[in-house]
Amino acid sequence: MAGAKLFGCESTHSLFRHSFAVGPPRLVSYPGRIGLDYAKPKPRPSRLRVLAMAAKRSPKRLKYSAPRLSKVDDLVYVEVDPSGTENWKLEPIIELLNQGAVGVIPTDTVYAIVCHLKSHSAIERLRRIKNIEPSKPLSILCRSLRDIDTYTTGFPRGDGQGHANIFRAVKHCLPGPYTFILTASKELPKQCVRYGTTTAKFAARKNVGVRMPDDAICLAILEKMDTPLISTSVKWPKENEWMIDPVVIADIYGPEGLDFVIDGGVRVADPSTVVDMTGASPKIVRLGKGPKLHWMDAEDDDESAVSVDELIPSAT
Repeated sequence: MAGAKLFGCESTHSLFRHSFAVGPPRLVSYPGRIGLDYAKPKPRPSRLRVLAMAAKRSPKRLKYSAPRLSKVDDLVYVEVDPSGTENWKLEPIIELLNQGAVGVIPTDTVYAIVCHLKSHSAIERLRRIKNIEPSKPLSILCRSLRDIDTYTTGFPRGDGQGHANIFRAVKHCLPGPYTFILTASKELPKQCVRYGTTTAKFAARKNVGVRMPDDAICLAILEKMDTPLISTSVKWPKENEWMIDPVVIADIYGPEGLDFVIDGGVRVADPSTVVDMTGASPKIVRLGKGPKLHWMDAEDDDESAVSVDELIPSAT
């Protein structure tokens, strides 16, 4: 993004561990990060300690001094009510995203690491933070069906020859806990869609996972953005398990280069249902939170496990 300065090196600045009272924020660029600066900060005792091995939330770490906007080192941490009544707190986060930041937001399933779709440097940082291979496609979080039509070739529509109008059926389950695998259009940056994988079955495909989450915080952010957000799920670095506690996510991934974390509460480890729309018929490759609908076919367990990993390893 214009005006954003991102560098590949780690930050050489060391910030005091404070909680800051919110004043008029201004964006500042740190080497390797995008951050916020505040006029006349009021230092208070730190309540966010880095406990990389923490498996449970400590009662002392559940709340931050009001207003709930904290900055530890280069990481901005914001607590927001999941109901959407505190969306005014998201304005600084939206500014950060527009300047090329990489951070964590809640969805209607699990937490996601996101960045601006048109920030090439942010996309590369997101891949590095999650260790996603360049050959693997990424997912996008969309605010509307119009976004989906712009960045993909769209959903299959009826042709009058007995083929079902899947688009009409899809509209009834969005927003919702589904990831639809579609063919990418030329509008999607090449960094998001690679030319297939090493597996012959998927080698010719250029796919992208598309989501419209039914979450108040996520939708509020998307409504303020001019493009969809690039997205990848948040899992333990060395284990194939979802991370559902934002405090622990900040502890683990903050040192890896995150710019912000939005705390929308602890989630349930129930990811979206992934549906492959690129074949002859819609096929479920991972059954998750979204129920199987009558127009979806199911794959057997062995094939599903391979397909999800090959098609969209980043699906939330």
